[in-house]
Amino acid sequence: MPRTIDQIRANKLPSNMMQFAAKGALSVPPDENIEILVYLAKHNKIFGDLARITLAGWDEKASLAAASDPKTSREVLDYFLAPENLRPKLLPPLLENPSVSESAIAKFAISASRESIEVMLQSPRVRASAAILGSLRSNPYLKTEEASTVAKLLSAGQQEAPAAPLAATTETPAAEVIHEATESDESHENDESHENDEIQEDDDVPDEVFSAYLAEHATEIAQEQGKPFQPVGGIVDLLGPDYFPVSENKEMTEIAATPEQDASPSAAPRHKPVVPPAQRDNSVQKINRLDVKGRIQLAMKGNKEERSILIRDGTKVVALAVLDAPKLSDGEVEKFALQKNVLEAVLRQIPLKRRFMKNYIVVRNLVSNPRTPLDLGLGLMKHLLTQDLKNISANKEVSETVRKLALKMYKQKVEMANKK
Repeated sequence: MPRTIDQIRANKLPSNMMQFAAKGALSVPPDENIEILVYLAKHNKIFGDLARITLAGWDEKASLAAASDPKTSREVLDYFLAPENLRPKLLPPLLENPSVSESAIAKFAISASRESIEVMLQSPRVRASAAILGSLRSNPYLKTEEASTVAKLLSAGQQEAPAAPLAATTETPAAEVIHEATESDESHENDESHENDEIQEDDDVPDEVFSAYLAEHATEIAQEQGKPFQPVGGIVDLLGPDYFPVSENKEMTEIAATPEQDASPSAAPRHKPVVPPAQRDNSVQKINRLDVKGRIQLAMKGNKEERSILIRDGTKVVALAVLDAPKLSDGEVEKFALQKNVLEAVLRQIPLKRRFMKNYIVVRNLVSNPRTPLDLGLGLMKHLLTQDLKNISANKEVSETVRKLALKMYKQKVEMANKK
């Protein structure tokens, strides 16, 4: 007789029974009940929301048993480990469960919360894994003393690791590459985190510009002063796709690849090696330690890399400070105008600066950006050239209203050109 989960996968269970399943009310073993709920939460559009709510309040004892059991399905373990689903008490058994892959834990480590970082640093498996520690070291929420602990553990692991042939394992070389990548990170051991003292100021930017901005936005700054750096779209999105596995079958080679493998003329690498961008790690970690005033100062006096991160700050007064940076280039604004992961206030502010509106690419990018407010996009469309109007009329990412107006204006311009 087939299991209930198999009947659900085959879509053979009646609707009323599916509703019972999403409530966890079926008469099946506890482990199968969880497997059913996770399957519905991930794959069923009708009962998915109900299943997720049920899982969030599921019996803690049963959840702990599933999280620690190596026989629990991979899908259930991955669901439990996902940041949006994680229950803090389930993290310790998940970290030690051998059926949870190191690549999955390494991926989780990059954006783990403060509470999760503390738990991870107590885990024997995490402390013994160079790959996981390398990812954890890239976490922008890591405190100075924790970064020092991670560095020592990585160093100790490198010294204790015996020399091995290149093809002996995929895990050790990958871990070494991550360690080498993170070695470029400035040492945290002697670093005193004094928030705004970390800013490397540009001497060409006068203090008067920064002071004037603070005075103009004093009320907003006071209201947002305790707000931490939270990028629009989330920290995982900010760090980029290079951190994450290409497929579930490649385990640790997904996180990094050995230079030797790629350099060997006889080697045939299956994919491009991925090495975490240490510079972005440094910038994000530095920004994360700054308060609102510190981030405003860095937005106006920092470099291009720092501006590209701060423009995505969820605190409006910080993001808008980037647009007032004296060294901000037209090329940067062109990119900002096309970004979907910035505040709406940023896109509204760009056209208010005459310098930016003289740049045709900025105008075109704003109209092409599906995140641009409708009223703003429609108002800017009259400045576009015929070919760009045609392109936007066929752009399915923008709203139907924008497409229709672009097509109408395109036809009008073509008719006028033909009359001439």
